[in-house]
Amino acid sequence: MPAPEDFGVEMVGVPAGAVIELDLRLEAVLEGVLVTGTATVPLEGECARCLDPISDTFEADFQELFVYPDTRSGGNAEDDEYRLEDDLIDLEPVLRDAVLLALPLSPLCRDDCPGLCAECGVRLADAEPDHHHDVADPRWAALHELTGGDAESAPSAPASPTGGSGGPGPRGTDRRERRQEG
Repeated sequence: MPAPEDFGVEMVGVPAGAVIELDLRLEAVLEGVLVTGTATVPLEGECARCLDPISDTFEADFQELFVYPDTRSGGNAEDDEYRLEDDLIDLEPVLRDAVLLALPLSPLCRDDCPGLCAECGVRLADAEPDHHHDVADPRWAALHELTGGDAESAPSAPASPTGGSGGPGPRGTDRRERRQEG
């Protein structure tokens, strides 16, 4: 069957009109028809880390009961139940639920994809092994300008023992005022 429109999530989905292969088993049960099957769908999208195109196939399993209109639950079927309509079964909502819920929200081109450099945007898989950027800490920029240097080459901030900068240090000592709190 051809894939309907909007059959995917934000980063990956089934192209509209692509062929969906179905392997179905239909069983007559007391309340209706039990449909069990597997849908094999082609996927296209982009990697969540490096934005490279992804093209793959995906299998989704599903099982759903379609109730007869003249049975006890078919006459007043709830909203979450599916009904047989003139001996026809509409599989699109069942397939949509099975495939969309199983798709990854952040698909990857490969499991160990390093992604993009946060500074320059180059693919880290293609970059040199020693690819890095000397980033100046903006808190030191004004002080570095007073010494005649440019803000781009300012030193990075030293790590404080408490994880902050200039806040209370160990044992409640305020470094700015050098007095004991407590």
